[in-house]
Amino acid sequence: MYNPYTDQLVSKRIAQMNATLETPLTSSPADFSDVATTSLLTLYARAMESQSSDPILIDEKAVEITQRLNPLLQSSPDRLHRSLASGKVSKPLSVHLALRACKYDAYTRAFLDRFPQGSVVNIGCGMDTRFQRVDNGQAHFFDLDLPEVIRFKRNYVEESHRYRLIASSVFDYAWMDLVIEAGNSPAIFLAEGVFMYLEPARVRALFVVLANRFPGSELVCEVVNSRWLTKTMEPLIRSKMQRQLGMGEDATFKFGICDGHEPESWNKGILLLDEWSYFDSRHPKLGALGWMGQFELFRKTQWTVHYRLG
Repeated sequence: MYNPYTDQLVSKRIAQMNATLETPLTSSPADFSDVATTSLLTLYARAMESQSSDPILIDEKAVEITQRLNPLLQSSPDRLHRSLASGKVSKPLSVHLALRACKYDAYTRAFLDRFPQGSVVNIGCGMDTRFQRVDNGQAHFFDLDLPEVIRFKRNYVEESHRYRLIASSVFDYAWMDLVIEAGNSPAIFLAEGVFMYLEPARVRALFVVLANRFPGSELVCEVVNSRWLTKTMEPLIRSKMQRQLGMGEDATFKFGICDGHEPESWNKGILLLDEWSYFDSRHPKLGALGWMGQFELFRKTQWTVHYRLG
């Protein structure tokens, strides 16, 4: 139930945390780190798929934002920015990212069916527009990302007492206090294409803290198989990220797990509920790649894991 007093307190705390946004950062994606820039790629992928024939998902807000962004990116010195504005996004990549967005939307809706007034926390939200796609009119949504991303995103979305943007590193645990103080528990934490770019020890510690502080909540995140993170495989990953996708040098994978049960060994409050791979969708737009899903090696190269916490 909406409590205006609690809402004022939480809004004040978020304003204090977001004070860094008042520093002279320009509202331009040129300020983004290499990892943050991946959020533009996923935004354009959703917009392009939304406008395709027989779209996997409809994301009207993504289409609106990209149309507003195009003039800015067309004049950018960054090659990836110009490619996005020109509509040069790999069709297979757009399909994969749209399938992932749909699955995370489904996880969110299923959670809100059970907890209509719960909280949805989008870790490393980037330019995601999940609130606009799945809002049930009761839940509280928190979009969390670095200050340069949140400042930029504020130009394109409107906040409310149920939809807040938080400028913070996920490893600055003060943001968790805001979610707790809002009083809408339990929560579902979504990390869509985020953790693999972060330091492994810090990601493992984050899992444990979430399990301890949010009992009864859920965590859904995308992971990479750790067998692909060896020194032998690193050049291949860098080639994919930088040459094929045009990403910067820092946008490379660091964190991975051997299988979905591995995090259960980090804390007794972490329980694997289910796993999902792009190939599980059996969607016809996967084309010839769809057959690869029958091989576990390919199915769990990069996949999603879903945990109960606490």
